[in-house]
Amino acid sequence: MDVARTISVLEGLVGFDTTSRNSNLALIGWVEAYLDRLGVGHARVPDETGTKANLIATIGNAGVPGYGRGTTDMKGFVACCLAAVPDMLARKLKQPIHLAFSYDEEVGCIGVRGIIARLHDWPVKPVACFVGEPTCMQVVIGHKAKRSVVATVRGHTVHSSLAPLGVNAVEYAARVIGKICDIAERLEHEGARDPLYDVPHSTAHTGLVHGGSALNIVPDHCTFEYEFRTIAADDPSALADEVANYAHDVLEPQMKAVAPNAGITLRDRSSFPGLDTAQNSDIVGLSMAFSGRNDLAKVAFGTEAGGYSANGIPSVVIGPGSIDQAHKADEFIAVSELEKCGVFIDRLIDHCSA
Repeated sequence: MDVARTISVLEGLVGFDTTSRNSNLALIGWVEAYLDRLGVGHARVPDETGTKANLIATIGNAGVPGYGRGTTDMKGFVACCLAAVPDMLARKLKQPIHLAFSYDEEVGCIGVRGIIARLHDWPVKPVACFVGEPTCMQVVIGHKAKRSVVATVRGHTVHSSLAPLGVNAVEYAARVIGKICDIAERLEHEGARDPLYDVPHSTAHTGLVHGGSALNIVPDHCTFEYEFRTIAADDPSALADEVANYAHDVLEPQMKAVAPNAGITLRDRSSFPGLDTAQNSDIVGLSMAFSGRNDLAKVAFGTEAGGYSANGIPSVVIGPGSIDQAHKADEFIAVSELEKCGVFIDRLIDHCSA
């Protein structure tokens, strides 16, 4: 691994503000120019607005299956991958290494859906996938699935002195939130367990609530957002349906009996599938050999690995740096972590050259 080259690439990547509210096209253009200088072909996969894009590149013989992927928000891992491209080219790989750079991973793994939709266009479908999240190069074989929902409660406003004649949107929202709390308690005390997770059971959580305008007015509007994060034994859709059935079958008839236009609307905000890769799978064995680590883990946060795995590509999550340093103003990555990732990629190149 060329550490200086890796740091130089990382400096270039970090220079772009690729938070989800912004376009990522400037960074994608920078990566394309880098690959062009090395003579590596690539393809954009734009979103519907034309303001964001994924990027796919393949190094080596595309006639046989290969390994690998990178993500644009995980810039330490991306830098290691890009810095290793000259080494990949020099080795004349017998198995190709695919690099896939996606957008909006942080807000629901949105961009990767376009990459997965294009898999049938690839000369050969990848046989395995390494998703570069900060795991301190520990092999992560599982993460929870997520389903998040935005709820809108429509009530009927009256003066608070006439409260029984109105439909209190905040109070009905509270009753739905109470149902979510009941599910959370059930999952905690009676739900299935997976000891590899820090929180070994599925969870439910309400994070945002907005409603009401004044204490002496029965509110006619309230919104809130909630989510489920589930281990493999639980189905997030079934839990979401449980809440929806309570809202529509139990609460709405009561609301409409007072005001026919009252009701509850539930809209999916985001979702992604979980990951549960078998410990004895080939990809796990290779990951442990490449990383030099025998300890396995599962993480509560979501990644794009679940999407690849759900589409027939065995996947693990592994990358330099710690999640403890992520999402902070002074975010950093130690050079020693980049070096560990470099060793992993070097061993991957050796494997694909054999």
